[in-house]
Amino acid sequence: MDTKDEKYHLRTLQLALNGLGRVAPNPMVGSVIVLDNKIIGEGYHQHFGGPHAEVNAIASVKDEKLLRKATLYVNLEPCAHYGKTPPCAELIIKKQIPNVVIGQLDPFPAVSGKGLQMLIDAGINAVVGEHVDQCRFLNRRFLTFHEKKRPFFILKWAQTIDGFIDIVRNHNSPQAPNWITDEHTRILVHKWRSEEQAILIGTNTALFDNPRLNTRDFYGKNPIRLVLDRQLRLPKTLHVFDKSVKTFIFTEKQKKSEENLEYIQIDFSKLLYELSTFCYERQIQSVIVEGGARLLNTFIQQNLWDEARVFIGNTSFGKGIAAPSMNSMPVSSENLPNSMLKIWHKHPAAFNIDK
Repeated sequence: MDTKDEKYHLRTLQLALNGLGRVAPNPMVGSVIVLDNKIIGEGYHQHFGGPHAEVNAIASVKDEKLLRKATLYVNLEPCAHYGKTPPCAELIIKKQIPNVVIGQLDPFPAVSGKGLQMLIDAGINAVVGEHVDQCRFLNRRFLTFHEKKRPFFILKWAQTIDGFIDIVRNHNSPQAPNWITDEHTRILVHKWRSEEQAILIGTNTALFDNPRLNTRDFYGKNPIRLVLDRQLRLPKTLHVFDKSVKTFIFTEKQKKSEENLEYIQIDFSKLLYELSTFCYERQIQSVIVEGGARLLNTFIQQNLWDEARVFIGNTSFGKGIAAPSMNSMPVSSENLPNSMLKIWHKHPAAFNIDK
């Protein structure tokens, strides 16, 4: 891929990222149409069920006749099947676009290789680009889901400067979180929640923090709530039972489900396997795990995580519940107003895309 191709390829990634949190379980896709080294059209997949990136890009070109001499860039292979929308490969052929540069092939079985072959069979000069790492990083949730048959797991927690995630609490403790960071960090966390399909917490986090697990401090959809309650000991007065958001309670007991509140009976000796299988069957591609320490440590010990986002606040507890420990160096560290944010990627891509 030469320099000009790379420029347009990067633009497709920038456009695609606009769909974060809005297109799942579809992938994020952006498309650019170029003629004589000038962008004449661009678009991205804006929401699940809506037109795909190529459709929006083609529709943005004012003079359709220009398409017959143009090059279409797209970060993911154009679809070749009928889903909620007609095949994009078919539209590209119909519009007689002679050149197509594809960032990477689509691992989804209904598409994989078929879109590319459809274009080639129609006489279009279609090639797959060289910067696959960039495309994979962008759609890491979608790819993990289809390649590993499980959701993309993001671990998130805040810890004090002396290494504690919480104080030791009991049933007489107030049902509220012990804040380690500030309201600015909370807004960022709510933004993160809006970008993922589900959020997972353990029993003690639900009991002692009484979290809402929503995006009230940021514009965006609320994630599906996943809550562990092995012995059904959580009181129904907690926010997670308010039915305001689709909620699944995982338990070993039998209990009748209600509207927006479903009880899932699982084997807790195979907890992470059961959670992964459930999410795969329900088409949940990404889960942000927000605690507590025991649950986070289980993911780390079983090496079932993809990203970790850790805030280190400017406060101390002196004693309490030790924060989880990552066994590798973070890929990035960022100083925030009242904390430091450290990020881990289990499989860092060669290219990172800022959120």
